[in-house]
Amino acid sequence: MEILLNRWLSFWEKIQNPGVYGEVLKGLRNTAYIAVVGLIIGIVIGTLIAVVRVVPKYKRIARILDKICTVYVAFFRGTPMVVQLLLGYYVMLPLLNITADPLTVCVIIFGLNSGAYVSEIMRGGIMSVDIGQTEAGRALGLSYATTMKKIVVPQAVKNIIPTLGNEFITLVKETSIVSFVGALDLYKAFRNIGNSTYEYMVPYLMMAIVYIILVLIITLGIKLIERRLRRSDRRN
Repeated sequence: MEILLNRWLSFWEKIQNPGVYGEVLKGLRNTAYIAVVGLIIGIVIGTLIAVVRVVPKYKRIARILDKICTVYVAFFRGTPMVVQLLLGYYVMLPLLNITADPLTVCVIIFGLNSGAYVSEIMRGGIMSVDIGQTEAGRALGLSYATTMKKIVVPQAVKNIIPTLGNEFITLVKETSIVSFVGALDLYKAFRNIGNSTYEYMVPYLMMAIVYIILVLIITLGIKLIERRLRRSDRRN
């Protein structure tokens, strides 16, 4: 017990340093930024892919787009996130002769990865909407695209809110790998504290607690959104 107390005191003394404290806050901010922006990008990409996957394949362009989306989803679902991050930063950027900071690359890769998963989530949500909704929209003279945008997709989003919440939680936890390309996140911030004190028990324990708090906050937010949507359904 005395050893644990001494380790905690050592950690507390270190964390009060403005530079260390600031780095932890910056790591927390970067973690939230990567996860939030990555999810937004993923929702946009995933929705577009889902619509392409469910649209009738009468035209050749629709079949070609479907094949492209299938390959895209297969790649990002079939390879680990860390491999995608390494390929993006150490392979694609040099090949394309593009210079970008690690944080930007992480946001893009996380968004592309999330897009693949959200596309399957959204596709399931679209398919869960009664086909009569689509037929009603078409009967009113709406185009297929307008019917999807105005009628089907909004209903699908309501059905997939809990699953999107799980995707958001996954992104938050996956940010722990961004240090592979030099980006600062919660993991790297707490690891730096451990490296400076040669004591990792308390920093890693505190890191786990911060991640748990973040997940609990997200879970509570998702529950509030679900409750509000249920109330709006009852009013309708």
